Amino acid sequence: MITFTFIFLTALFISSAIDIWLNQRQLGSIDAHRDAVPARFEGHISLESHQKAADYTSTKIKVGTWAGFYSLVLLLVWTLGGGLDLLDEYVRSLAWSPLTTGVVFILAFALLGSLLDLPFSIYSTFVVEQKFGFNKMTAKLFISDMFKQTLLMAVIAAPLIWVILWLMQTAGSMWWLWAWAVWIGFSILMMWLYPTFIAPLFNKFEPMKDLELKAAIEGLLTRCGFESNGLFQMDGSKRSSHGNAYFTGFGKTKRIVFYDTLLEQLSTNETLAVLAHELGHFKRNHIKKRMLVTFSIFLAGFALMGWLAEQAWFYEGLGVSQASNYVLLILFMLAMPAFTFALSPIMSMYSRKHEFEADDYAKEHAEAADLISALVKMYDDNASTLTPDELYSSWHDSHPPAPVRIAHLER
Repeated sequence: MITFTFIFLTALFISSAIDIWLNQRQLGSIDAHRDAVPARFEGHISLESHQKAADYTSTKIKVGTWAGFYSLVLLLVWTLGGGLDLLDEYVRSLAWSPLTTGVVFILAFALLGSLLDLPFSIYSTFVVEQKFGFNKMTAKLFISDMFKQTLLMAVIAAPLIWVILWLMQTAGSMWWLWAWAVWIGFSILMMWLYPTFIAPLFNKFEPMKDLELKAAIEGLLTRCGFESNGLFQMDGSKRSSHGNAYFTGFGKTKRIVFYDTLLEQLSTNETLAVLAHELGHFKRNHIKKRMLVTFSIFLAGFALMGWLAEQAWFYEGLGVSQASNYVLLILFMLAMPAFTFALSPIMSMYSRKHEFEADDYAKEHAEAADLISALVKMYDDNASTLTPDELYSSWHDSHPPAPVRIAHLER
């Protein structure tokens, strides 16, 4: 017990120390280049915009550092501080069946976690994003979103939790394999449900209004051999002025969605270039590859959890006095990030490789200059830093840094 407690605390200390060190490197890099726009972006991004991006990024890192300390304290309170034990004791006192007790325990933990994270969520939205001119969220909409998310969690997550706990209770020593299969089925189901039933609860999706742009996009889709269930624009501007575009859905429910803010920023050719990049992810099978990697990682995770279920030291070393299937699920979720932190740069490298490949595909079906122009506008409008620390970026960023990505496009 004491040995695993020491191992856990050591892993937690190392991962936290590395994170703080990388944050300081990022802050140093941004501050060192704050007074001059990088040569490649001169004439395209003003010094005022460059400094806004530097200040915005620095502010988010500083707030994120404090949020990290706060999360670390909460983690220790939940585990070694006896928080999970107290919650478990209360839920058990209600004297429900084991499965109902487990579902209620996990949902209660998730609800409490959301409430405890609320101060930083409010500060990020109504202070940081507001200060830099990005927030469009009202207090009424914020509360409405929170209510909908909580209701969805109860309606969607509760049956999944019940099935997994039932498998843990009845499927024998190989329960973890069956639970993994259920999780895969659930993930695929959500990919199908999300664009049609869930996303519309939060945003309004309309067919693309610009008929000229729509015709140009449909021509690109035809040339690339891509079939979708429609082109939509989303009212992202009701929450934020940040712009984006994405694919969503699975099989016949695939759809292409543009934020209304992005459509206002980009010309027709620039929009086509951005879409060609997104199509590159599909045509290069990145979505399937990422699903395969994710499913494999979760298979390993479920297998490890199946072994840990029988290890008393795992529960005791993390401050839990009474082992149970539902506590195992929460403990595993809380403890694993401290041990998997080192995987971050590997996953980031894998993701950046896909971004380069998607850019290469975009160059085959659109002008590289249009994609570069679109990216520069998006960096500018979203206040993305142009001078990240190389090590920080390689650890945290799923996309290549702006100078590296544009240099790749120009080659």
